[in-house]
Amino acid sequence: MQSDRPFAVDVEVALHKHSDMVYKIAFSQTKSKHDADDVFQEVFIRLVKHKEKIMSEEHLKAWLIRVAINCSKNHFKMWKAVMPLDEDIPYVTPEEHDVLCAVMELPAKYRTVIHLFYYEELSVKEISSSLNIKESTIKSQLSRGRDMLREHYGGGNLDYGAL
Repeated sequence: MQSDRPFAVDVEVALHKHSDMVYKIAFSQTKSKHDADDVFQEVFIRLVKHKEKIMSEEHLKAWLIRVAINCSKNHFKMWKAVMPLDEDIPYVTPEEHDVLCAVMELPAKYRTVIHLFYYEELSVKEISSSLNIKESTIKSQLSRGRDMLREHYGGGNLDYGAL
């Protein structure tokens, strides 16, 4: 019996394809490896429960981004505390570490768009669609986030390649 749905989510394939992105988003939002692990697990549990609502591969990616961000926010509401940055993160160069720490100190709305733009390499349009925020707002948040990073580095030129 064939399904009328043109797209069926294979959770195992989605897990392998999008696990890095979901984990990085969770980590950038929670600033803790352990909290990111919890959020990661919750995102894919929700995918199992709601996979029939996913209409395409693009919808799946946008859905995973949105759910990862929402689960991260809910995680904070549940614990009512912000955990310190866990030192058990993969090795990065000292310059990358400094930039990562500066990004992690940004307010959540700027940290989110900076992460999605530079680390996940999403376009402004893709970020706008994923977060359900106007493209002009995304551009403004990227600009303000960059300004905050620039200010953190004393107003000099920041190499965004280190992001």
